[in-house]
Amino acid sequence: MHPLQWEYRPSGLRAPALVCAFKGWNDAADAASSAVSFVGESLKGRRFAAVDPEEFYDFQATRPRVKIVDGDTRSIEWPTVEVYEVKVPRAPRDLILLIGPEPSYRWRTFTEVVIELAETLDVQLVVTLGALLADVPHTRPVHVTGFATDPGLTERLSLQRSSYEGPTGILGVLQHACHQTGLPSASIWAAVPHYIAASPNPKAALALVRKLEGMVGVAVDAGELEVACADYERQVNLAVQSDPDVQAFVERLEQASGDDAEEEPFPMLSGDAIERELQRFLRQRGGDPPRGGH
Repeated sequence: MHPLQWEYRPSGLRAPALVCAFKGWNDAADAASSAVSFVGESLKGRRFAAVDPEEFYDFQATRPRVKIVDGDTRSIEWPTVEVYEVKVPRAPRDLILLIGPEPSYRWRTFTEVVIELAETLDVQLVVTLGALLADVPHTRPVHVTGFATDPGLTERLSLQRSSYEGPTGILGVLQHACHQTGLPSASIWAAVPHYIAASPNPKAALALVRKLEGMVGVAVDAGELEVACADYERQVNLAVQSDPDVQAFVERLEQASGDDAEEEPFPMLSGDAIERELQRFLRQRGGDPPRGGH
């Protein structure tokens, strides 16, 4: 059985862009997956396909969930990648949204499935969304950077060329596969404050949505997300102001952010430093450090 299971074949898509986000390592504070989900809900996306999880997931790491149906029937919901079509008549193009957990196994085979989907639907551009933990304060505008596999596309979309070398996730592998097949692709990333990464960050999700709008030429009514951002900032500010040590830490980040505005878009911490600071912040808030990470 082919891993890509079609529920129906979309027709009449205009110059579609495939927008992808994966929960897990590429998705600090759920910002990228929340952004794609919000776009799909706002523009009334319709699911038309899914990727069979059997070949790609470690179910001990990404566990299925039990759900009660009709009060007494138990059903299993398996982790899966879902694919939606979004038709936007007044925009220059339509969208295909792909979202789900980052696969555990067979990344090359998985990306071949995604590339096959893109080629079947005559996708003109692949855009991946990601979010990372960074040494940035929550009080500043979200830093969003991007890059493209094609230098000409990088210049046309005013994106920054990436000089990163090191471990990568499924987004990096998918970008490489797009480059190898000649499929135009770009990636945009939001920087998330490492000391509040344990909860979803609507502010970072909104920043990704706004950057995506400009990249694909599709407008989204983000009023609901803007309200969530205001509430989020208010709650974080109250938590920070209640602890002088945490407040001083944030003020140091603000100072560093101002001093380094013309340098790297977001200075990265080491994994050990991120873990130490996050655990310290959570202990001061009276909570337990989260298990796992991004």
